[in-house]
Amino acid sequence: MPRSMRLKAKLVLAITTLVFLVAGLLSLVYVSQLIHAAVQQSYDTSRMGAEQIWLALENALDTGLKGRTVDPNDPNELRGMVADTVRQSAELARVIDSVNRYSFTVYDINVGDNQGSTLISSNPDNEGRPLPARPDYSQLLSANPVHLMKTVFGPPQVYDVVIPLDNNGKLLATVHVGVRTTLLSASYAPLLRNAVLLMGFALGTALVVAFLLSNLALQPLEDISMQLDYWTAAGPVPAEDEEEAAPPQDMVAQVSTKIEMIGQRMRSVEEVFSALTENLNQILGNLQDGILLFTGGGRAVLVSEAAQRFLQLDQHTILGRQAWEIFDRSTVLGHALMEAFEARSDLVKEEVRTETGRRIQASVDFIHDDDSRRDLGALVTLHDLESAEEIETELELSRRMAAIGRLTSGVGHEVKNPINAIVVHLELLRSKLGEGAPGMRHLEVIDAEIRRLDRVVQTLVDFSRPVELRLREQDLRAVIAEVLALASDELSIHNVTLVSHMPREPLIANVDADLLKQAFINVIQNGAQAMPEGGRLEVTLEEERPKTVNGSSAPGARAAILCIGDTGPGIPEEIREKIFDLYFTTKSGGSGIGLAMTYRILQLHHGGVEVQSKMGEGTEFRLRIPLAAAERGRRQLQPANAQI
Repeated sequence: MPRSMRLKAKLVLAITTLVFLVAGLLSLVYVSQLIHAAVQQSYDTSRMGAEQIWLALENALDTGLKGRTVDPNDPNELRGMVADTVRQSAELARVIDSVNRYSFTVYDINVGDNQGSTLISSNPDNEGRPLPARPDYSQLLSANPVHLMKTVFGPPQVYDVVIPLDNNGKLLATVHVGVRTTLLSASYAPLLRNAVLLMGFALGTALVVAFLLSNLALQPLEDISMQLDYWTAAGPVPAEDEEEAAPPQDMVAQVSTKIEMIGQRMRSVEEVFSALTENLNQILGNLQDGILLFTGGGRAVLVSEAAQRFLQLDQHTILGRQAWEIFDRSTVLGHALMEAFEARSDLVKEEVRTETGRRIQASVDFIHDDDSRRDLGALVTLHDLESAEEIETELELSRRMAAIGRLTSGVGHEVKNPINAIVVHLELLRSKLGEGAPGMRHLEVIDAEIRRLDRVVQTLVDFSRPVELRLREQDLRAVIAEVLALASDELSIHNVTLVSHMPREPLIANVDADLLKQAFINVIQNGAQAMPEGGRLEVTLEEERPKTVNGSSAPGARAAILCIGDTGPGIPEEIREKIFDLYFTTKSGGSGIGLAMTYRILQLHHGGVEVQSKMGEGTEFRLRIPLAAAERGRRQLQPANAQI
């Protein structure tokens, strides 16, 4: 018994010491947080006062310098005008006096010019002298608790809250609000004393409670030791005389030894279990079928990764749940599996067609003990009957795309040869005519169109490969104007009225102009061909309006929107999603390449294409082109002209 009492005394002392340390540390943290809050509050108050002075200073300068002319080559003239205006402002003096009077921690207030000289101060002795060199108040805000307490309760220091006033990037004046540490400590000393008293009371209470709880906590220690004897198979409990004869051993040491024995056994079992689990996960991870293993009570203990695709549930969510929680009776698959579980009858490769039309082969095999016929669990297997068909379809699509690539390459090779011959003879014709000859403009148009056609053919050949973009900042208005100039003659022949709406301001985008022209021409020609009897083709270029959130514009990249609308018969809804597919066309002589190329060109420029069509009314294509970052910056840097 005396040995037991000694052990209790040691544990009580250890627990009470730990509680004292924890409570003391929490007390220090609380006091440091209180000081930090006091410093932050003083900063907020001083900052608010500095902002009031800054606003009064700005108003004084706006009023005093309004309409006055300043020589830009004489900075001293502007400095003198600012100094006279600041010193003559009665409103600024009143604001400085008010802030200094009603703030408990403000030591002084100084307003300096751009040369570091004091223009006006709450201390008249500072006027006309250089601004006092003081540390910035932000150092206190970022200081650690120990340094902060030493600073606040140490030797007196003055920290400045500084707000500069500039105009068009040029410094005019600065507002300095000085905060003295002695005023901080005097202002918040009562709060700190109360906090220390409260923490002292809390420490005393914690020590008493810890002493009582430590005695109660040691009482069940012997019961714990007996339970550990059962788990370690230590054998029968020794008698009292044998226990007295045995060498003395601490109760804690006994419990620690038994726990170590259990830990060794658990680590051995865990190593074996981890190895088995890793091997099993590797096997299940390579399976395409969904595998679920349930206990006799219907709880999932093993789930393969593929099962997630069939049940639309996360693998870790399924583990440990009952079958009725996993399988949803409202679905066809869940209903079939739950019927098998409730009837405790095997389900042998039953084909189930889900709500989405997917065909799944489901099997449920119940596992029984051969001797007792006791239900040990169940194995659920889910097989996707459409996987092989999908793989075969993808392979067939790959073969077709390869054949299309070979065909496109051959066509491109055959077309490029006559194009090269045309370019050569065009150059010969230009050299024979000479510069300034009549019709030279038409030759230049033909040359530009031939080169663009060459790029179109090359793009067709490289349709399945990355295209090298020749990006350059362009005004989209000029690009579209060239396209409309080229297309106007053809549109007039087809009796199509062209109406265009362009913005007044330039829309600059970093684009490949030739590719964009091809995309625009494809859409315009498609619209014209949709109106064989004539009609109206409207082309509108505008900047995309940003989306609004709670009444304000949401941030994001700006873009230009090109709307090309016709008054044709419209596009049927059943083929609307296919119009951008390569080689899809509804025209007898169409190639099915134009809109597919347009779609790809816009994708290469990180843009997009949308189609809106109403039968009998017409179709509108909306082409989205991101604006250049420089264009967005120029739009944002256009403030109103500020006056000094």
